[in-house]
Amino acid sequence: MSNPGIVPQHRRESRVVLTTDRLVLRLWRDDDVAPFVALNADPAVTQYLPGPVTPEQAAQLFAAQNALYAQHGCCYFAAELKESGELAGFVGLKYQDFAMPFAPCHEVGWRLASRYWGKGLASEGARAALRFGFERLGLEEIVSFTVAENVRSRRVMERLGMVRDSGGDFAHPALLADHPLSRHVLYRLPRDAFTEG
Repeated sequence: MSNPGIVPQHRRESRVVLTTDRLVLRLWRDDDVAPFVALNADPAVTQYLPGPVTPEQAAQLFAAQNALYAQHGCCYFAAELKESGELAGFVGLKYQDFAMPFAPCHEVGWRLASRYWGKGLASEGARAALRFGFERLGLEEIVSFTVAENVRSRRVMERLGMVRDSGGDFAHPALLADHPLSRHVLYRLPRDAFTEG
């Protein structure tokens, strides 16, 4: 007989954390590996990333994100379309504590399949993640960063009300200093500047 206070692992991993008009943001499941690998095989999606993702890397990422949720109450959530149940990518908050001048911090981030770009899904999901961070986690500030040339993501940050901190631009510590994707721009959003619209 199972303990009614303990949620079985397979049930926890499919747990819905947030919903929006069009998205379900939830923890990762094993059956997300194939669509996530396919999403990351698209050169448009990986243009500003170090490279594609293998199935093993995807499984490791999912386990790490679910562990981050258990530890910090947030992660990059699987972003599923409400209407079809299809995995569109990820959206969420991630606790970052690696060697960046503004860390530790909470970062809002997203990665969606290119067929969903230009539909407002990144903004919709990220706005829900920001609300979650400020209202449920009690965060004072949330940041976002990207490669300087990634204009599409920077526009999303600006639509969310985030403001670039040009003094906070940095070389990403996971990349060599001369790597073409090393230079990142930093955007910030304090709690008192967050608006729903």
